[in-house]
Amino acid sequence: MHLPYFQVDAFTSRIFGGNPAGVCLLEAWLPDEVLQRIATENNLSETAFVVGDRDRYELRWFTPTVEVDLCGHATLAAAFVIINERGFSGDTLHFQTKSGVLGASHEDGMITLDFPAWPAKRCDEVPAIMAEALGWLPRELFKTRDYLAVFSNEEEIRSLQPDMTLLARLDCLGVICTAPGADCDFVSRFFAPGAGVPEDPVTGSAHSTLIPYWSSRLGRTRLFARQLSRRGGELYCEDRRDRVGIGGRAALYSRARLELP
Repeated sequence: MHLPYFQVDAFTSRIFGGNPAGVCLLEAWLPDEVLQRIATENNLSETAFVVGDRDRYELRWFTPTVEVDLCGHATLAAAFVIINERGFSGDTLHFQTKSGVLGASHEDGMITLDFPAWPAKRCDEVPAIMAEALGWLPRELFKTRDYLAVFSNEEEIRSLQPDMTLLARLDCLGVICTAPGADCDFVSRFFAPGAGVPEDPVTGSAHSTLIPYWSSRLGRTRLFARQLSRRGGELYCEDRRDRVGIGGRAALYSRARLELP
């Protein structure tokens, strides 16, 4: 069996930046075990699997160890492949996913994802294990699917050197760390060692939580964000009440063909 496969760097305009995602185009769904083995073999933070044609597709995402319910950069990568490698000429793609129908519109090289908003609820206290794992005590802590740890400034975010073993013990998929940015509205980093992703280079799904928080705090619906991983990434954000817009660019790194027995 031969499967078309692409590797795309998302939330960047150049290769070797942003977050690399695998995109595997399928004619029909393979067994979950096979999908997971492919994602494990790819060893990227996410591999996206796509079934469909025209403007409606089914989409699933796998880390090297688990399937997840929402992933931004691999959705952007999948939309990039369909638009640029499969000649999609419409305005908006629609992906049926475990998080409902997600949109991906495109204009002048920018792809904007329409994602659910996940506003976070304030935690009464910071778990002792989190402060120990991060090495810093956040100013505030909130919770949705992930923890949202708010710090005072960009330098605190840059200096974090988490203990991944301790972070993996928390009751969440991942931990978002955020603060005001020096040359942008806000910055973040994202750690999910329990899902096989110690630090994710750029995390679109985390912005389903970050955008409502910063929009409320700054009093604006349109925001520009940076993720401060080693590779770095840029995100153009919009608060749409119960939805968020997450915009970014992408760059094709490779085209390949998977050889499955």
